[in-house]
Amino acid sequence: MTTTDGLRLAIDIGGTFTDTVLMSAANTVLATAKTPTTPATPALAAIDGAVRVLETSGVHWSQITTFIHGTTLATNALIERRGAKVATITTDGFRDILQIAYERRYSQYAINIEKPDLIVPRKHALTIGGRMNAQGQELAPLNEVAVSDIANTLRAGGIEAVAICLLHAYANPAHELRLRALLRGELPNLVISLSHEVSPEAREFDRLCTTIANAYIQPLMAGYLADIQRRFVEKGLGCPVLMMTAGGGMTTLETAARLPIRLVESGPAGGAILAARLAAETGERQVLSFDMGGTTAKLSLIDDFRPQMSRKFEISRAARFIKGSGMPVRIPVIEMIEIGAGGGSIASVDTLGRVAVGPRSAGSIPGPVGFGKGGTEATVTDADIALGYIDPDRFAEGRLKIDRIASEHALVQGIGTQLLLNAEGAATAITEIVDEAMASAARMHAVESGKEASDRLMIAFGGNGPLHATRLARRAGIRRILIPHDPGVGSAVGFLFAPVSFEIIRSYYTTLQAVDLEALNALFASMYHEAETVVRAGASQGMLTQRRVAFMRYKGQGHEIEVDLGPDPLDPADIAQLSANFEAEYARQFGRRVPGMTIEVLNWGLSLSSQAPALAACPDQPEIRLPSAQSTRRIWCNITDRWQNAAVFLRSHLGKGDRFAGPALIIEPQTTTFVSADFRADIDGRGNIWLTSEQETTT
Repeated sequence: MTTTDGLRLAIDIGGTFTDTVLMSAANTVLATAKTPTTPATPALAAIDGAVRVLETSGVHWSQITTFIHGTTLATNALIERRGAKVATITTDGFRDILQIAYERRYSQYAINIEKPDLIVPRKHALTIGGRMNAQGQELAPLNEVAVSDIANTLRAGGIEAVAICLLHAYANPAHELRLRALLRGELPNLVISLSHEVSPEAREFDRLCTTIANAYIQPLMAGYLADIQRRFVEKGLGCPVLMMTAGGGMTTLETAARLPIRLVESGPAGGAILAARLAAETGERQVLSFDMGGTTAKLSLIDDFRPQMSRKFEISRAARFIKGSGMPVRIPVIEMIEIGAGGGSIASVDTLGRVAVGPRSAGSIPGPVGFGKGGTEATVTDADIALGYIDPDRFAEGRLKIDRIASEHALVQGIGTQLLLNAEGAATAITEIVDEAMASAARMHAVESGKEASDRLMIAFGGNGPLHATRLARRAGIRRILIPHDPGVGSAVGFLFAPVSFEIIRSYYTTLQAVDLEALNALFASMYHEAETVVRAGASQGMLTQRRVAFMRYKGQGHEIEVDLGPDPLDPADIAQLSANFEAEYARQFGRRVPGMTIEVLNWGLSLSSQAPALAACPDQPEIRLPSAQSTRRIWCNITDRWQNAAVFLRSHLGKGDRFAGPALIIEPQTTTFVSADFRADIDGRGNIWLTSEQETTT
């Protein structure tokens, strides 16, 4: 097989840059590209990146057999409120689900509390008669006569999309399906999202919010996905387009267009998949994934080679770090914390004379001041340029000229004049603030999960991750860092290691003592069939891996914990083991079990996935060598607080077993790794860079 057989292409459109990776069937990266994102027409940057990697490799579009795409468009549309005009239709008597929400304030003592924007105003909240109970039995028929009046109201209000969320539709969707059919007869162009398809779980508020979010971005994403497919087919692409999902798997373009809410945070999910794979290849069971791009920094925990998962996250929090202040969305998602701390994050001085960084970003247009594309406000990248960490002659493969003087001038004008600092002082203040913000986020994310960040290996990637990794690690107490191959396009590389997968969660309430195993096994069989239809559309051959879980709690509690089930149908003998597994997991999370309590199950989940590419073989430990630096560069040393020479290495010239101490810069096409003076660098048998705290090596 040649390197051009079975080529795989991955494109990740971020807020600042679009990353492209071309990989062979043998999992070898053939070419990469990092191109500025084109916000007005994101597909243009994607095409540009694809053309570059194909030309670099000397291959043709027809040789690509897999194309995987992830985008921030869905996320940005929700955050920036650039979606369709949406109305809701709920069961008669439940018009005010959005206003009632959780019946509590997210900040109890805040007098001027800002409520989250839930997209749909009350005037666009409509209702219809008809009722199902929690068991899916019809208590009252759907009021079909009212549909014409509802259609007239939608037409008069200029509504473009509607979110239908009827009571207990997760147990019986008949009324939602019938209502959609009737509305399409009246309004053929209306975009309709049904709650039982988007989020088939109990909890009306969360289910309605998720359906609203899906309907809100559905017209935009449908147009975007059709545009992507059209442009790439015109170029000569012959394989299907697969989309990365928030849960770390891939799905088809058709499923993505129907359920675009599952594309939210799809880019960062690719980074977590890469980190999990690296953890498995190196045998590291406790990992912190650190992805710092141009707009945001993302951190996630990986235990036993699997990213920490969640079934819920919030969009556009009114108070950035307070749970409950955003719009809840219930979909399978890799759990991570994301803050506005990227290379393009803009620095300012607040009214108390403090330096603040982010969440505003210069993005790709105009970008940091040093890029010379019209930016006027100092950013994190401008600070790194001024401190000498970025080589102007080698940045972005030499295609983007860096103006250090412009960066220094912006730092003085934006920060220095207000705080009486020179460019060096202003740059130091910015980097100290942004690195501490990321370290605080890492500590908080770990503590919220009952874990410790300092015990973990950090895997750092993204355009700015390797540049800030040692500075963040020192503040978080982390002693070991791994920088993989092609870290600047890490999330896109992760796309290529993700399986085609689909996850379904269904509500079926029961206690363990009263569970109807025949009904439960039938539920799992229907879930498997639904998931298999989606997965086989993207992976027509090969074995499929099934994972089944139960979301369990003690009777009377308000939240559940996830407990693994086996892949086989349940029989009566499994119930005792399931009870024991729940109590063991409960004791692990909360320190004790509660004997004698009834155990109940609210939701059941099934995920089905194709086989991921095989792990690379573990090479022998290489013999230690002491390489010579290609050159030196004056940098501001953040340990000694003075200017000094740092050794400069080209990553392409480093070999297995090379070892050297900081301060040093390791330069490669899309990023630079900064080895602080208190860290040591080693190149392992796979070519990964390991950064180890010198304090660790001397103990």
